[in-house]
Amino acid sequence: MRIETSVTRLLGVALPIVQAGMSWASSDAALPLAVSRAGGLGVIAAGPMRLHDLERTIDEVRAGTDKPFAVNLPLYRKGADEVMDLLAAKRVPILIASQGGPRRYLDRFHDVGTTCLHVVAGTEHAAKAVDAGVDGLVVVGGEAGGHPPASLVSTLIITRAVVRAVRGTPVIASGGFADGAGLAAALALGAGATQFGTRFLASHEAAVHSSYKEAVLRAGIADSRTVGRDLGMIRALANPFTDRMTELENTGADLEQRRVEFSKATLRAAALDGDTADGKLEAGQSAGLIDSVLPVCEIVRNLIEEYRTARRALPEIRD
Repeated sequence: MRIETSVTRLLGVALPIVQAGMSWASSDAALPLAVSRAGGLGVIAAGPMRLHDLERTIDEVRAGTDKPFAVNLPLYRKGADEVMDLLAAKRVPILIASQGGPRRYLDRFHDVGTTCLHVVAGTEHAAKAVDAGVDGLVVVGGEAGGHPPASLVSTLIITRAVVRAVRGTPVIASGGFADGAGLAAALALGAGATQFGTRFLASHEAAVHSSYKEAVLRAGIADSRTVGRDLGMIRALANPFTDRMTELENTGADLEQRRVEFSKATLRAAALDGDTADGKLEAGQSAGLIDSVLPVCEIVRNLIEEYRTARRALPEIRD
């Protein structure tokens, strides 16, 4: 199966399906390897990884497939320069960088043949990244889990705005996608691929606790919350932690009081320990469209069949 777009040509993948780099969920080889084998782009999440674990994971993915894969690096993470040293030495095929400026890394990775994608959340940053020389963009809308844009502008609007602002640059749309109809919608907006996060979180290969996956299945489309403004805002499934944060924010608690509460909860506790009450259950609004935990190969197959169905259902223009 192949769907050829500007993004698949750039990345050398068969399908315009990108797995989001999700801390812990794709911080080992299983999930990114499965997605790349299925024809999409698997992404290792380097954010929480120690250097030797990251190096081992890169080697495992390389040993498991000859297809492209990526590493996602939040540039604000502690030791980001050492991580970049490792990624450049390993000559990773694709880098997806976020939370920082692209001029910091572009030359060194282009010199070793790495394709560089940059995560943006608006037209101004998109234009600056393109001017700096990035090869493509990941555009994140307000529906996304993890770290959506502070503006919370929807993916529908932000994707179209960025596509119009940087004509000719390959764009990957991210936020709110869970099925093949969403993929069709993203391509109709002018994107060349869709990034799926929460859908792949609810997979057999995602390295998170079963309680986390079950929380995704229980969630409706209105069951996520954005909390932590001025602290690195996240979108997470509603639970006692988000209730406490919402109360503090709504009652005007000072920044330090909110920081203490925000810092006590961690994504690690949810992902590895299954703490669904006090952990950060980061997930997008698309959780409400997901009702099963499946193997990656089946998820990808379903996405393509749903995409075909969505295309066939569109009415023809009649003169």
